[in-house]
Amino acid sequence: MRLALFEPDIPQNTGTLMRLCACLNVPMDIIEPCGFILSDKNLRRAGMDYLDRLDLTRHLDWAAFKAARSSQRLILLSTKSGDSFLDFKFQADDVLLAGRESAGVPDSVRQACPAGVRIPMAEGMRSLNVALASALVLGEALRQTKGYPS
Repeated sequence: MRLALFEPDIPQNTGTLMRLCACLNVPMDIIEPCGFILSDKNLRRAGMDYLDRLDLTRHLDWAAFKAARSSQRLILLSTKSGDSFLDFKFQADDVLLAGRESAGVPDSVRQACPAGVRIPMAEGMRSLNVALASALVLGEALRQTKGYPS
């Protein structure tokens, strides 16, 4: 299981997810460009002293990420996806892809993902914070695949 962030905008969200991945022993990919300098102090503050334990791979752009990927299934987290993450059958080697906080992912990225999941929400609600959404979906994926650290 891996978590990939597509061109993240907000350093605090990215730092929070870096800390989550470090604590759960989940490798992370960051697909640049980011909307901030990756060494930003807010990122360090959110990630605290956990970041040295993170298995992080940075990719120059979407093309570099695609070129570096193996045959792992790419699962897009999106409010536009039809399938609830609660009904989805995750696999241990899936890559969960979260889009930009401000814009999600472009159609070309969406089309490159063989599957997508959404989080069911109350009527009239648009979306969750990307860090919260990623944590919910990653948690369910790890639960299904028995991927939590022992």
